[in-house]
Amino acid sequence: MSQMVKVKQVVAREVLDSRGFPTVEVEISVQHSDSQELFLGRAIVPSGASTGEFEALELRDGDNSRFLGKGVLKAVQHVQEKIAPAIVDREFARQSLLDDLLIELDGTSNKGNLGANAILGVSLAFARAASQAEGLSTFESISQLFESTGVTLPVPLMNIINGGAHADNSLAIQEFMIVPAGFDRFKDALQAGVEVFHQLRVLLKNEGAVTAVGDEGGFAPDFGNEDPHERAIEMIQKAITSAGYKPGKQIFIALDAASSEFASHPENPDDPILYRFEGKERTAEEMIDVYENWIRNYPIISIEDGLSEHDWKGWTLMNDRLGKKCQLVGDDLFVTNIEFLKKGIELRAANSILIKLNQIGTLTETLETMRMAAQNGFSAITSHRSGETEDVFIAELAVGTDCGQIKTGSACRTDRIAKYNQLLRIEELLGSRARFAGKSTFRGLES
Repeated sequence: MSQMVKVKQVVAREVLDSRGFPTVEVEISVQHSDSQELFLGRAIVPSGASTGEFEALELRDGDNSRFLGKGVLKAVQHVQEKIAPAIVDREFARQSLLDDLLIELDGTSNKGNLGANAILGVSLAFARAASQAEGLSTFESISQLFESTGVTLPVPLMNIINGGAHADNSLAIQEFMIVPAGFDRFKDALQAGVEVFHQLRVLLKNEGAVTAVGDEGGFAPDFGNEDPHERAIEMIQKAITSAGYKPGKQIFIALDAASSEFASHPENPDDPILYRFEGKERTAEEMIDVYENWIRNYPIISIEDGLSEHDWKGWTLMNDRLGKKCQLVGDDLFVTNIEFLKKGIELRAANSILIKLNQIGTLTETLETMRMAAQNGFSAITSHRSGETEDVFIAELAVGTDCGQIKTGSACRTDRIAKYNQLLRIEELLGSRARFAGKSTFRGLES
């Protein structure tokens, strides 16, 4: 931000997310101190279903007489009555100054006073408005804040089969994703992913399986109780081949285990955490054995939340055994929080972090976490939530930080496709400067 911008107006309202539940939308108008022209920024806050225990607090009303208790009128009221008076007619030279003020206004470690949904809406709307005032696209403004080139189109990790908390089937693993990394352009990678998705639909339909889609656009078939996870992986491989692509060369596979959902939570912290997986109680080491076998037999390049968010010892063991063969992503483990990431770095507990803006609550804190990850050799994946909106901020964030990877769902549902379409626009806007992250994002892993 090269000039001071003054906040002139803040508006908040309750709107709906992709699951039909309320969420917060914020609009902020700003102007340069030497101009009367107004610039508008708008942001809508997403919401998660499978959430980490240590995420920033999403404030809900709890009034069961409306929206099953999921209303967000309190958060909207906090924007209008507590945040707006503190920032309207005030000048800010940097995004961080605005975000620092929001954190100070809240006064808690988890945004539990004002609500992370109220705070994040203001943070992102201001970022957009300030970008407009500077005559920049949002990704260009983020690039300046992050001191990056801002020309890298991310590899999409596309969720095409759902299990766990996202589906009613026998799969404990929450997401089975395809990773079209073996291409030169984002548009070609996206095309390949879409074609595999549609081919998978045909294969499932031919087997008489359900082809309805879940929150993130993936299919949720029931593969029975005998080796359901390997059956799902093999079905994806078949879809890749049937679509005319090469598994392990052009398109890879990624998993989000979301293992905290099927892990035990012993009251005594000294008791071992066990995992109820495919009808058996397994130790962390036994789960690692499962993952290692899959990596050996299938082109799996990334595993997210392979162990519980409380199982730090297990994570360290998993990274020691698998970290040179596979990207090991902490989502619930790190919750986009720099303090948890520091612990992970010290313990060598992972080699990648998932980035979700609403887990931490401000753009500045998000960028600080991503910066620490990059400085310590961790990859970063910008991610959606299961309760999404038409807002495309995460597409801008992925390019602006050159992080190289994005999770934003399958190849259907407008709330997911909106992000892909924005990335296509950005790729076109960048022209010859655009670079697709491709396989280089995963260099350093042993073949």
